[in-house]
Amino acid sequence: QVQLVESGGGSVQVGESLRLSCAASGLTYRRSYMGWFRQAPGKAREGVAAIGSFGRNKYADSVKGRFTISQDNSKNTIYLQMQSLKPEDTAVYYCAAGRSGWSFEGWSLFTNGYSDWGQGTQVTVSS
Repeated sequence: QVQLVESGGGSVQVGESLRLSCAASGLTYRRSYMGWFRQAPGKAREGVAAIGSFGRNKYADSVKGRFTISQDNSKNTIYLQMQSLKPEDTAVYYCAAGRSGWSFEGWSLFTNGYSDWGQGTQVTVSS
C-alpha cells in the first residue's frame, strides 16, 4: 500500500520560508516523477513542482524562482523548499506519485498524471 506523508507546513509571514517534506513508502515500482500540488479554498488543485529522472524539474510559473523541489532517494523523500512566500501561496499542499509510463513533460503538473496522493499539509502565509 502506497503511503505519502507530508510534513513541514505551518503559518508564516510574508517573505518567510518553509520546507515541506514527503516521505514515501510502499512504492512497489519506481515512479517516473513525483510532484507537489496545492489547493486553496474554493479553487482547483494545481501543480506546483515536479521532479523526474535525470534531474529534470518543472515548476508552475507562479512559483518559479521561489520554490525548489528536490529528492533524497536514500530516504524515499521529496522536498519542496519555499522562499519569499506570499499570501497567495496559502493552500493545502499535497505530495503525489506519478503514473508509471506517463510523460514527465506532458503530465507532471497535471493531477491526471498522478495515481497516489498524500493527505496534505496546510501552509498559511499572512501579511
